[in-house]
Amino acid sequence: MQHRHPRRIKPAASLLLITLGFLSLKAHAANWQASLSKDPPGDFPEPRPLRANYVFGWSGITAATAEVHFTQPGEDRFQLEGTGRTVGLVRALWRLDLNYRAIADANTLRPVEVNQVESYRWKKLTTHLTFTSSGVRRVRTDSQATSPGSNTPKDFNFSNLYDLHAAMLYLRSQPLHDRSVYRIAVYPATSAYLATVSVVGREKISVRAGSYNAIKCDLRLNRIGKNLELQPHRKFRRASIWVSDDSDRVLLRAEAQIFVGSVFAELRSIHFETARP
Repeated sequence: MQHRHPRRIKPAASLLLITLGFLSLKAHAANWQASLSKDPPGDFPEPRPLRANYVFGWSGITAATAEVHFTQPGEDRFQLEGTGRTVGLVRALWRLDLNYRAIADANTLRPVEVNQVESYRWKKLTTHLTFTSSGVRRVRTDSQATSPGSNTPKDFNFSNLYDLHAAMLYLRSQPLHDRSVYRIAVYPATSAYLATVSVVGREKISVRAGSYNAIKCDLRLNRIGKNLELQPHRKFRRASIWVSDDSDRVLLRAEAQIFVGSVFAELRSIHFETARP
């Protein structure tokens, strides 16, 4: 009986495994893109102009506050402006001031542009996103950067992409029936993610701004790599989100499990600039 030397079959076996792994990766990449939500913006009532205040923290500690102002500066534009800052003991340890502005198309609920400025104790980061039908162009400026290519624009080509503001507008326009699932590709600032939002159900919730009938949703994120492959999010595990179960669908509370533990954001106050129709 002849005995085959294991070294003779190892290269062929390795090549086979690599080929199968590559084909599996391509199939997986194709599968997640095919699973993206294809429904157009829903016919839910448009959001009203408002001003709202949120608090952020963990383990009962308030670490930051934010003011948001939502408006419709033109018939075809929605705009979200926000400012935030760390407070109290957290600010003494980690100083951050944030300015944010996002514009979305009011008809398609697609993103147009985002400008974000993060001011830390020793540096400032400015991120500008410009969205087109083919993807997004990012320009990121670091006040301490010294390398010549640090401010070079970077493109991420993907035709069905949202920013955070447009993603929220799109999701709130949908029916949000219990146990429904929505999958969208989101580019918040520097990377793209697959966001899977599952509607858990309806419940009553109390936040600093009052008590509301709410829709509870589960959020999971996967990072989208350069070759459109899905990767696990290293810092984010999952989140629960509550929005008001009414014609406004305002974000009430979010609880996220991240690498440092559990963090939250909660509505402290809200003022609508127009009355309900």
